[in-house]
Formats: sequence, C-alpha cells, structure tokens
Amino acid sequence: MHLLDPINFSFPLLATATEAADSSMVVAAVLLSLVIVYLASKVGGELSNQVGLPPVLGELVGGVVVGISVFHLLVFPEGGTDSSNSLIMSFLQITAGLTPEATPAVFAAQSEVISVLAELGVIILLFEIGLESNLKDLMAVGIQATVVAIVGVVVPFAAGTVGLMTLFGIAAVPAIFAGAALTATSIGITSKVLSELGRLNSKEGQIILGAAVIDDVLGIIVLAVVASLAKDGVVDVSKVIYLIISATGFILGAILLGNIFNKSFVAIADKLKTRGGLVIPAFIFAFAMAYLAAVIHLEAILGAFAAGLVLEETDKRKELQRQVCPIADMLVPIFFVTVGAKTDLGVLNPAIPDNREGLIMATFLIIVAILGKVITGLSVFGQPEINRLAIGVGMIPRGEVGLVFAGVGAASGALSKPLGAAIIMMVILTTFLAPPLLRFVFPDPKTGDSVSDQLILDGSSGTSLVIESSQSRVPASNDSGNLEVTPESSDR
Repeated sequence: MHLLDPINFSFPLLATATEAADSSMVVAAVLLSLVIVYLASKVGGELSNQVGLPPVLGELVGGVVVGISVFHLLVFPEGGTDSSNSLIMSFLQITAGLTPEATPAVFAAQSEVISVLAELGVIILLFEIGLESNLKDLMAVGIQATVVAIVGVVVPFAAGTVGLMTLFGIAAVPAIFAGAALTATSIGITSKVLSELGRLNSKEGQIILGAAVIDDVLGIIVLAVVASLAKDGVVDVSKVIYLIISATGFILGAILLGNIFNKSFVAIADKLKTRGGLVIPAFIFAFAMAYLAAVIHLEAILGAFAAGLVLEETDKRKELQRQVCPIADMLVPIFFVTVGAKTDLGVLNPAIPDNREGLIMATFLIIVAILGKVITGLSVFGQPEINRLAIGVGMIPRGEVGLVFAGVGAASGALSKPLGAAIIMMVILTTFLAPPLLRFVFPDPKTGDSVSDQLILDGSSGTSLVIESSQSRVPASNDSGNLEVTPESSDR
C-alpha cells in the first residue's frame, strides 16, 4: 500500500464518520489521543536517553505501553479492536457525555485522524533524513564503506527472506518485507557510542558511519520496492526489476535536479518576506516530490527523501534544518508511538501454544539481524590491521529506519501480527545490544585495553592483538541525534 493511499482515502471516511458523530466529540477524542501520544513519546524518550539509548526507541516502547499490548489507551480498529477496547472512548463517555451509540463512529474518526498524522510524520521524517544525508560525504568515504553497506543489505535481506519462507512457510511478500526490515542500520546510536569511545574518526568509525548512511539510502529504495509489491500481494519479477530501476532512477534524477533547482529555490526563498518564507516552499517541494513518487508506483517517503537530498545541497541547508526540526518534533513522534501502540506483543507470549511459532520467528530474525551485520566486517579489504569485528558490530542497531519498515508493513497489511511483533522485537533488541557490544570490541581510549583485547578478524589468519591510539576529534551533531559523517560538511 502506498503511503499516500491512507491520506487519499482517509478524509472521505472521516467525513462520513463525523456526519454520524458529533464533530466536537471527534476533536475531543483526537486531542486526548495527542495528549497520550506526546506524553508517551516524551516520557519514553527521556528514560531512553537517560540509559544512553536513542530517544526514538523510548518513543516506540512508550507506544507499546499505551497501546494494545498494555493500557489500551491508544488502539486502532485495524488491530482487530473496537471502541469498547479504547479507554479514551470510555473516558469521553464518563466525562463528556458521549453516548454508546455514537462511540463507534467517533472511534473510527479519531483513529483515521491519528493514522493520517502518523503517515504525515513519516513523510517529514524521511524529508529530514534526506536533509541530513550529505552526498559529497558519502562519496568521500570511499569504496570500503560502499562494500560494507551493500553486504549489510544483501546478506540479512537474503537470509531473512529465504529463512522465513523455507523454515516457517511464510508467503513471499511478507517474507520479503521482513527481510527488508533487516537491512537498515541506525547511524544515531552507533555514532554516539563511537564518539564516547573516541573512535569516531578512526578508520573503523568512518567506514561504519559511511556504510550506515549508504545503508539508509539503499534501505529506503528497498522499502519503496517492497511496499509497492505489498499492494498487489504477489511477486512479479518484471515488476520488481521495474521498481528497482524506477526507485534508483528517481533518486539519481533528484540528485541531478538538485544542481539545477538549488539556485532557483534559494532565489525564491530570498524574495519571500512573510513568515515561512523558507520552510513552506521546502514543504511544497517535498510534498510534490512525494506525490510524484506515489504516481509512478513508488512510495511517498522516497519522494520526500529525494527532496531532502536535493535541498541539502542548497546554501539554506542549515537554516532549513532548524526550521524543519520543530515541525518534525510535533509529527514524527506520532508515527513512532503509533507503531508501538499497534504492536500486540501478546502474540509472542510463550505460555500460549499458538504463539510459540511467532516467538521462534522473532528469535530467528534477531539472530539473522546480528550475524547479517557482523559479517560485513569481513568484506573490508586491503586493511590488514583494521578491527573488522568492530565494523560489523557497529552496523547492528536498526533504530528508526527499522521502525519505518515495521510501520509501513503494518499499514500495508502485508505483515501478520506475529511477524510484525517479531520485527519490532528485533529492532528493540539490536538497538539495546549495540552499545555494550561496541564497548566490548573497541579498546578503552585511555588505556588501550578492552574486555576483548581488541579482537580483530582478518578473514585469513584468525585473530591478532592490536593496540591503537584513539582520535578525539568529534563532528558536530544536530538536534535529532544524527551525526554528520564529517565535521567539514557542516561548514558548507
């Protein structure tokens, strides 16, 4: 299902629902939903940050707590629930006089509005990621990072897809979707730990960061292809080839467009004197690109990402990032909390016999997610004393891009409840495991020692012991927690 499909069809549904229900009740239900969403995202994000994990993971867990798995504060009809399961509806009946007869219509309208806001949030998220992805820096990290990134996409994708189909009998489309969710790498958490270890500008650090950013680009292209396949429910090889070529061509075309569009965009923005003179034209361009991507049977998020890549090359990049951040802060948490709220972790309860397959499936995905990235270190060539194990470990966390896969998969209907929950568990556990594992494989910058004594895999002669001095230069970070690949890029 295209991400624009819910937007295209939600408003007629919303209009129908509000005709049958008091519009003031719908507004009240949406406002209460947003209160819960923002509380869950803020509390979860702050707690996650306190223990050294990315806030987005806390937003996801916060969504799980307020959603169908725990408190039933934020539930959605596509999860198989109805208005009687929503505590928001019960609260409105007690405090605002909502009648039982009108409750189903209000519940449907409230769910539609929150779902639309969540879809808009993920579009803005991908636009923001595009603004932070410096193409010149990607090209500067060299072929090593590119090879690591490609291996980090191909190996877990192939292993996950084939394993789910052969071992669990999963159909092709959901298996491909789950395999695609294994391809992402979170740059935010890895860069933070590398910075703390003083290894951000080491050879290993640069390869990890470059590969992580390239992984995101490749992952988004894969997501566009897989989400388009999910719409038809069947795998057509010719369509797969068409979608891959279209997605790649779309990104390359956007990059070429940037060289022509950049100056005219800045000129237009300079002539506008009213509020929003920069950010409104930027969003017009982003939404137009998102629409164009959807029209050619790609995903709206790919168009938003491409728009971000184009505008990242303009002289207004820093100012635009600052103006987009508050808007993203308002809408992006709705997406992550909604993903968590829709995830029913009860389907992984081992006490219920029917759930055990889902739990085994989750264990399989976690193993593939870890080994599929650790093996990327072996693809580094021409660097006999480089810490290959550290490179592989640095690629493990999935983070926000993995959650985008889970959210899009759930919205498309391609993923069953157990498989969707298994993907969420994979994202959570890989994100939790990455910081301690990185500290294990890297030596202490002050003493040169580590628990693993700097275990280095060279792929040929087994292991060797190497003590290296650390570099302390740390690049600038932005408000969203993503670090740019090189400090020089922030001075453009």
